[in-house]
Amino acid sequence: MRSLGKLLGIVLIIAIGVAAIGWMMLDKDQRTAIAHLPTDRDVLFWEDDQRDALFRAMDRLPWIIGSNTVAAGDETRALPQGEPLSLPLDVDAFMLAQNGAALVVVLDGEVVLERYGNGFAPDGRWTSFSVAKSLTSTLVGAALQDGYIESVDDPVTRYVEGLQGSAYEGVTIRHVLTMGSGVDWNEDYLDPASDVAQFLDHKPDDGTNATVSYLSQLPRAAEPGTRWNYNTGETNLIGVIVREATGRSLADYMSEKIWRPYGMQQDATWLTNDTGEELGGCCIQAATRDMARFGQFVLDDGVIDGARVVPKGWFAEATQISFETNRPRRSYGFQWWPYGDGSFAAGGIFGQGIFIDPARNLVIASNANWPKARDDLGKAADRFAFYQAVQAAVDARADAKNADFHVDDNALR
Repeated sequence: MRSLGKLLGIVLIIAIGVAAIGWMMLDKDQRTAIAHLPTDRDVLFWEDDQRDALFRAMDRLPWIIGSNTVAAGDETRALPQGEPLSLPLDVDAFMLAQNGAALVVVLDGEVVLERYGNGFAPDGRWTSFSVAKSLTSTLVGAALQDGYIESVDDPVTRYVEGLQGSAYEGVTIRHVLTMGSGVDWNEDYLDPASDVAQFLDHKPDDGTNATVSYLSQLPRAAEPGTRWNYNTGETNLIGVIVREATGRSLADYMSEKIWRPYGMQQDATWLTNDTGEELGGCCIQAATRDMARFGQFVLDDGVIDGARVVPKGWFAEATQISFETNRPRRSYGFQWWPYGDGSFAAGGIFGQGIFIDPARNLVIASNANWPKARDDLGKAADRFAFYQAVQAAVDARADAKNADFHVDDNALR
């Protein structure tokens, strides 16, 4: 017995030593995240300090959820420093009020404003939540350009087995891109019984794709194309369509088409479901500067070094108003939120966003941890006011430069 006791003691000491070494190998964000681990992997019901800790480390806690790498290339596309943009507001106070982690403003391809907060840094990766929807939509454009998808008016059942005979019979890719399928779905972030809270834990009995299995059980609430209903499950379905059409994972296809050739500064990651497939509707972990670069890629109309990644005019079509919504000031396109003045945005819960204004050649990428998943009349309204302040400052700068030009022009006469 004494020998057994000694043996167990030695094993315990070794185990503690291994655990200590493992702990020392973790980075600061991982240690902080572990110290705030939730008992539930459903982010909608985490506490504020848990979100603060995990939004920057969700891809480095594989025992919670898996992820695939979106590999960057060897060369980084420059984001040169431009003339700082003067705003009639306290940017630091705005960041504090937003519980902001990052803010990058790019004008004419140059960074004119950049701030970090909440202990976050330029080389960190913050989760995107539904900002990923707009990137998934862009992969549909890439698959069209590559010939993997023939048309957005193709029925989804052409590309996805398992939906035949379901409410998705007769639904097109366009319908799911615009969230107008007519299939019933509950996206209530405060309801633990809602579809958005339940679908990630769905276990299909027959071993089929978890997203397809869950969606195939849903009833139809309206005819396709007649009703808008926000539906993260359908963006996951778009991801399935892209995977089935291309034969590639979303992470690999994103790396091949955009992340490597456009020169993102570092690898991104894409969270996966229990069967290892990326969640098309959520959760790309990336540097905020790389999200700003993605916005610049959109402004470049999806052309990289002369090579077209998406069909000509894809982003013009994708950001047209397809449906009016119940969200203040925003309509809906192909997984983008048009504002009605030519500008549009990708948006994610808890304050993630990419705002793009083609008329001003402007991109604003931001990350935050709002206290609520949606805060349309509070934090979101304040962020929209910030967008407007930046637009006004850009216009004022342009007016001043035009005035200087006319003065110089008159002096030469």
